[in-house]
Amino acid sequence: MNQMIRNTRQKTIESQDDIPHHGRARADELVPSRYALRVGEIDVLVISDGIVTPPAESMATNADPAARAAWLDDMFLSHDAFDWALNEVVVRSGGQTVLIDSGLGAEVPDFKRAGHLIHRLEAAGIDLSSVTDVVLTHMHFDHVGGLLVDGVKERLRPDLRIHLSAAEVKFWASPDFSRTGMPPELADVARRASLRFMKEYRSQLRTFEEDTEVAPGVVVSRTGGHTPGHSVVRLASGGDRLMFAGDAIFPVSFDHPEWHNGFEHDPEEATRVRLQLLRELATTGSWLVATHMPFPSIGRVAAAGDLFRWVPAWWDY
Repeated sequence: MNQMIRNTRQKTIESQDDIPHHGRARADELVPSRYALRVGEIDVLVISDGIVTPPAESMATNADPAARAAWLDDMFLSHDAFDWALNEVVVRSGGQTVLIDSGLGAEVPDFKRAGHLIHRLEAAGIDLSSVTDVVLTHMHFDHVGGLLVDGVKERLRPDLRIHLSAAEVKFWASPDFSRTGMPPELADVARRASLRFMKEYRSQLRTFEEDTEVAPGVVVSRTGGHTPGHSVVRLASGGDRLMFAGDAIFPVSFDHPEWHNGFEHDPEEATRVRLQLLRELATTGSWLVATHMPFPSIGRVAAAGDLFRWVPAWWDY
């Protein structure tokens, strides 16, 4: 599912050479781990935290096993486990530097190919002390883990604002995993990570009920579904738009939006949210970036009858 990308001539995605603030590659970097783009006057950097490999059945817990196997075969994917990208985003707007989600950190040592966000930020020339705001789409361990890495908090500015929905904070005070398909060991990791995060960062939380603007043209809105406080981030500037959909949309969602992901705490609501967001994206033509879409996870959504079609951007390199 890797895509080669060409120069688009569109304002929303510009050559990395045209973006002065960040995104330049070092000559000794062999793994592509970041991609720079521009949404109007907003600078955006998609950064790969790496790859995790959950069980393949967690992709579609309510699917007929034969149908799930057929989809995996069509995509040349293993029936046992599959590579799941972890994408985070850095946004610069109005003098603020906003980090959206923080990756896995060291929360799951068995996922050896992930947890790279901090040193990839450094490779991109982004000092942790320059981050003014963090937005968390939700508090699963692969979204808060980077903030829990030893030594990270000490490098962040003391007036850092962390934006998170109030419903998410309430949920993780006593989380319910009864409707997920999450393996028990990962549910335990999720509980521990959320407790550690709240202990370390509670004083820096800036909670919101439904939506809030965290920087000019950067609005975070609660959707629920995946978790009760799951949120998406919409960027808008100069007529250009981009949505960071967090864990609302997955690679399989375009062919089977009705399939439940094993990490969803309210699968039916998550399906409703997913369909609503896919329809919005298909109608508006907004760019989409999502946590678990293959890096660099930049594309658009087109309607395809009752389903949807993922249209990846051509890579500008």
